[in-house]
Amino acid sequence: MMRQITITTCLATALSLCLVTAPAHALRCGNKLVKQEMHETQVIDLCGEPVSTRTVGLAIRQYDRYATTSSETYVLHNGYATQEVLVTEMLFNFGPNKLMRLIRFEGGRVVSIETAGYGYHEKR
Repeated sequence: MMRQITITTCLATALSLCLVTAPAHALRCGNKLVKQEMHETQVIDLCGEPVSTRTVGLAIRQYDRYATTSSETYVLHNGYATQEVLVTEMLFNFGPNKLMRLIRFEGGRVVSIETAGYGYHEKR
């Protein structure tokens, strides 16, 4: 009986922690949340200027052909519309006591957020 109560307590605690924490693909800047599909300018508005930005290359995105608009250029391939989009990465340094974050953008939208080690004091 005691073992069942302990297991139930552990499960309840784990569930409550999952509800409180931000998703792994999200980043908190101040009291705002940066998450998937946000635009580059929104991220910079929330987190400030990145310490570095680099262009990685191009990626091909696939879209449902019925969801596309006539004002954008797409190529139909196997029933799907595809489009080349620019891939960039921005590195954000939040100081020596916090982890830096590497945010990858495809077509100007957040596709991934990764940690990149502890930050550092910026030279003045």
